[in-house]
Amino acid sequence: MKGTYCLIISMKKSEKLDIGHLHNIHKYRKGYYVYIGSAMNSLVARINRHLSDDKKLHWHIDYLLENKSSEIRDILFNISDKRIECDLASTIAENGEEVPKFGCSDCNCNSHLIYFKRKRDAMNSVKSAYEKLDMKYHNLNYFKKELIE
Repeated sequence: MKGTYCLIISMKKSEKLDIGHLHNIHKYRKGYYVYIGSAMNSLVARINRHLSDDKKLHWHIDYLLENKSSEIRDILFNISDKRIECDLASTIAENGEEVPKFGCSDCNCNSHLIYFKRKRDAMNSVKSAYEKLDMKYHNLNYFKKELIE
């Protein structure tokens, strides 16, 4: 199963973090972040990996999720072999603040991590982006109920 996903991540307090391979310390503010990623091999395995606490730190997002102040609060995702990761990121970024160079080392985007002060704004921006791209999406409850056995 292939698709693109948006992790809705809460930061309970502001933290200065050194994210692997970015080579700079950035202040991650209290609030909500949307991380946009794709899984063109196994969507279920990729989402499960992000939800797991037991993983090798590989991607930028792994370093953020390792921090005790961060927590995945929801995941919105689509099931499709259409590559929309960068389109989603740029559309969501119109309403939030990009974290420079985060999660986009394999494309020309400014960022695949977008900051919002409130969860409602993060969620609405993601939903609106999927709708703008005419893509049906699902949430974490659907993932747990329908795709995990």
